[in-house]
Amino acid sequence: MSVTDEPEVIDRREGPYGEVVLRRHGELLQIIANGCFLMDTSDGRSERLLVDAALSALTDRSQPSVLIGGLGVGFSLAHAAANPRWGRITVVERETSVIGWHRAGPLSEVSAGALADARTEIVEADLVAYVNETSATFDALCLDIDNGPDWTVSECNENLYSPTGLASCARLLRPGGVLAVWSAQPSAAFEETLRNAGFRQVRTEEIPVARGVPDVVHLAIRPG
Repeated sequence: MSVTDEPEVIDRREGPYGEVVLRRHGELLQIIANGCFLMDTSDGRSERLLVDAALSALTDRSQPSVLIGGLGVGFSLAHAAANPRWGRITVVERETSVIGWHRAGPLSEVSAGALADARTEIVEADLVAYVNETSATFDALCLDIDNGPDWTVSECNENLYSPTGLASCARLLRPGGVLAVWSAQPSAAFEETLRNAGFRQVRTEEIPVARGVPDVVHLAIRPG
């Protein structure tokens, strides 16, 4: 099968947040949520940069802990688990079907090793609720649950990028911890919101893509 052929639906589930579909398109696996393309297994550069950029900002600590928001196709988790410098790795994923596709489905080819790593914990929960309710703290938050702050998969996710949501993110971060947010396009407005929420050293790293504007990772440090 070539990538020009029609995608094949492998699984389709109705969950509490709408429809989630796993498709195969040639050699690629794709996740579609409520008709919105989320990600596929074509590259993974931006997911790896999300994790690496956060770790690079934590030069002063050994075995830092990381919360990865969104399991997706598993690139961020697999990349974090491949680096022995990371300590505890917690992944929060709200879709039961996505977790299942990793544990006993086609996406296990990406994440099997990481899921078997003793440092890894998968938490089935809505990230927005988890951030507001957990008492856990982390050295890094790597968030990749939407196509960016300006293009959310569901309306309830918008709160995560608001001043209130960013205050909750800061509460989870240890002093000097880093917040890294993946986005399909740069957002000057989100950078300003980060600064207004009290984050420091706010910057954006670009990841070149074949066509259109680059993917980016927004980075910010909690003071302390």
